Amino acid sequence: MRIFGTDRGRTVAAAAVLAVAARLAVAQDIPLNYERLSSMEEPLAAEIGDVTLTLKGLLDTPVAVDFEDDQDVSAGPIGNFQAGALVQLQNRWRVSAAYFGQYATGERFGSRSDRRYVDNVALSVGSAWGTIAGGNVSGLVREQTRRRRGAGNGELEFDDALGGLAEWGGGYTVRFGPWVVGAIVDEDAGFQAGATFRRPINDTDYRLTLRAGRGAYVPENSSAEFDSTAVAAVGEVIYGSTSFDAGLGYESLSSRGPDAVRRYVSTGVRGKTGVLGWSVEAHYGRIENDNEVSAALGAQYDIARGLSANLGLNHARARADAGTVRIVDTRETRGILSLRYAF
Repeated sequence: MRIFGTDRGRTVAAAAVLAVAARLAVAQDIPLNYERLSSMEEPLAAEIGDVTLTLKGLLDTPVAVDFEDDQDVSAGPIGNFQAGALVQLQNRWRVSAAYFGQYATGERFGSRSDRRYVDNVALSVGSAWGTIAGGNVSGLVREQTRRRRGAGNGELEFDDALGGLAEWGGGYTVRFGPWVVGAIVDEDAGFQAGATFRRPINDTDYRLTLRAGRGAYVPENSSAEFDSTAVAAVGEVIYGSTSFDAGLGYESLSSRGPDAVRRYVSTGVRGKTGVLGWSVEAHYGRIENDNEVSAALGAQYDIARGLSANLGLNHARARADAGTVRIVDTRETRGILSLRYAF
């Protein structure tokens, strides 16, 4: 019985979340940028009375060559920004609102290629007992527990479960010493829960994450819908400016028709040498008896504060069926060069 799909169910869920928040509710920033391009710069900030306003943004001008499609060349600028407002109440609770928007003129560069403009919005309340958030927060747990993104324009395909959550939902995160624990429930009763452990030992930093969830997956060019149940783990070692990480994942895809099981492993190395950042990543997976393979090389050359030249060479190949349903069908090798400014 999917009570969360009804008005009564949503009211009950909202009341439960608010009740927990009243008793528990570390204020943490809510990540709203689930796209490929993320700004590493600190946001601009200003105060108006008791309210702190923040703004950060990014402009990228990529040119891509598709080596699998007769060296087809495509180009088009991408811009995104995130604006926020934060106020601390007399009881020390922090209330914040945030809005993220991204516009992409070239469909090849957006993770949601059928939409030129994508946006996310969230409201959150936090204290020493944790933070609750509502809105487009479906990627909250994923962002806290995922492998690090590649440098520059390096982008590793298939490095996640195929299934995901609906756009709207609510979640809770809290810190216990070196642990950060979080959970998200979406409007269709899908969920994700995860935990991150991070602690330095001598001169090396270690990170371990675990994530489990249930969502939905609809293959491209298909009307079939699969229920996705997935678990994933990531381990990372950071020494100086170099990091090595690896991730393991298992996903069960079930439907009224065919079912499928997916297993995968991803790994990568990322470093910084002077003004040059670089990354090398690889992925291998199996969907039943079919392979999925991807690799990514990325580089970022810092020209000035916020201004960089970025390069990426990304390859992905996968073709897998479950019964008569084509689950994935990808064959792509792209080189991407861009000039990027972030503030």
